[in-house]
Order: sequence, then C-alpha cells, then structure tokens
Amino acid sequence: MAKMYYEKDCDINQLNGKKIAIIGYGSQGHAHALNLRDSGCDVIVGLRKGKSWDSAEKDGFTVMTVAEATKAADIIMILMPDEKQAETYKKEIGPNLTEGKAIAFAHGFNIRYEQIVPPAGVDVFMAAPKGPGHTVRSQFVAGKGVPCLVAVEQNPSGKAYDIALAYIAGIGGARAGIMETTFSDETETDLFGEQTVLCGGIVQLMKCGFETLVEAGYEPENAYFECIHELKLIIDLIVVKGIAGMNYSISDTAEFGEYVSGPRVLPADIVKENMRAILSDIRDGSFAGRWIMENQCGRTYFNSKRKELAKHPMEVVGDQLRKNMLWAGADQSMDEISK
Repeated sequence: MAKMYYEKDCDINQLNGKKIAIIGYGSQGHAHALNLRDSGCDVIVGLRKGKSWDSAEKDGFTVMTVAEATKAADIIMILMPDEKQAETYKKEIGPNLTEGKAIAFAHGFNIRYEQIVPPAGVDVFMAAPKGPGHTVRSQFVAGKGVPCLVAVEQNPSGKAYDIALAYIAGIGGARAGIMETTFSDETETDLFGEQTVLCGGIVQLMKCGFETLVEAGYEPENAYFECIHELKLIIDLIVVKGIAGMNYSISDTAEFGEYVSGPRVLPADIVKENMRAILSDIRDGSFAGRWIMENQCGRTYFNSKRKELAKHPMEVVGDQLRKNMLWAGADQSMDEISK
C-alpha cells in the first residue's frame, strides 16, 4: 500500500527563509508560482525573454534569466516541457547548481532516463500534481487542492522529504492527499497511462467509433456526440463514483452493452499483449530514445501527425459544434486551460 500524506504531515514552515525559483511559466509554472506566493513563500521566476516573461512580470513576480534564478534560489523547480529541460539544465542550471540547493521536478522523465544528472550534494525531489496547471490553480483558489505525488531521488541534506512535502503543501496538494512514489515508478506509469489509455488509447477509440458511424451513413454530428462529447460525462461520473457508481447512473441497457460489447471492441488478451509491449519500450528506454531523437531531428513525424489530426473530420465537426453550443466554454476557456 502506497504511503499517503496530508496537511497534518506537512510543515510549510520548512520553506521559511528559502527562495524558490520556478523555471517556466506555462500551465504548471504559473500555478505553482501563484499558489506558493499566496502561501507566503518567497518566489522568483526563471525564464528566457519572451511572452512568458511579460506574463510573469504582469503577475507581479521578479523575473530573471534561468541562470540568475538558479544562482539566487535555494529550491529550483523545473517546470519546462520535458524535451527542453536537458539542454536548459546543461547550459544554465547545472553550472549554477551549488551544493546545498535542491532541484525539483513535476515529472521524472529527465531523471529516470539520465538526461539530467544533478551533482551529489544537491537534494532532488518530485512534486507532481495529478492534474493540469489551470486545475492546480483553480482548486487552490477555491480552498481545495489537486492530489500530488512525492518522490526523493537524492537526499544529502537529510531534509529532502520535509522540503518536498512543504512545497506540495504550498501549492495546495496536501489538501487533497500526497502519495509517495519513486522517480522511476512515476515516469513509467505516467508514460504508460498516457500512451495506452488517457491519450493514445482514448483518442484512437474515439476516432474509430466516429469513423465507423460515419462510414455506415450516420451524420458526423451524431457520431461526434455519441463517441466524443459524452465521454466527459461518463468520466466525470467515474471520477466521483467509480465504475460501479457510473454504471448505477447510466441505463441498464447501456450497462448491459458494456458487459457484452466492451470485450469485443477491446479483447483483453490482445490489448494486454500490446500494452505489455508498450510498457517494455518505456521501461527499457526505447520510447524515451525515440522522443529525444524526434526533438533533435526537427519533430518531422510529430508535426505531421499533429497536422493530420487537425484535419480529421471528427476535429472539424467537433470545432463547429462547440462554437455553436451554449455550454461551450461554460467551465473555463481554452485560454485558461493553456496557461
């Protein structure tokens, strides 16, 4: 059973007298910085000149170059995209990461695959909210929090866990619960979940369902509603009530269809065989190597697939429907989601 921590286990005073540098001011970066400041922490932001720099200054932060922020801070939280971290670390963070400082991550990719190897005298911890940045911020403002993962890779100070828990309390995660893990476990399970279920699996399933109905002569709008739009309603029920609770809320006809047709769409033996192969690629570094090489070679495949998806009929129809629906944007705008 994984160990859990809550507010009573976290002493945010561990951050007193420590300057925290948030490297990156995107989805997670802006949320961490704002939440920590609202929790009374001393926060600066490390960036390159550009749009994010202006946004952070507008929000009232002292903004420095990444190198300057690393020099000035006691705790350096890297919240840049995975593919940009290693180069930035090599050029601007590593040379200024002196003994006694702590470096932190919200995802273990670069530590797990040794793209970043911090010096021995530096604490290395993970504070990973299990939700997008806009939710980390909105939940905090509402007096709530997003569940987080905590892990410590290096602990020369002997206080890395205390600092990590204090940091997570500062961004609101202790209000919801903190689960202890390791950098390797977080990285491998996160990549696996994204590829097989949350992103890769779900998108492929929605696409196939949409295409099957349209190819059979049904209106694309009907196909979109049945195979894509309603997915959020089902997931919301599962998040709150679990699968059994979701089944209680839907019709008995739908539940019966789940039992008889789900295994026909996704035969467990075939699906799990494919999933095991994907997990093997993640664990042995094959996927990481491919992603690293993709970025080094100009993202040709990545960009072509992104353009291809944007032109898919389910995306075209979906865009038109969302613009004409009264519920579109009721919860939050895409501008907010993309912060």
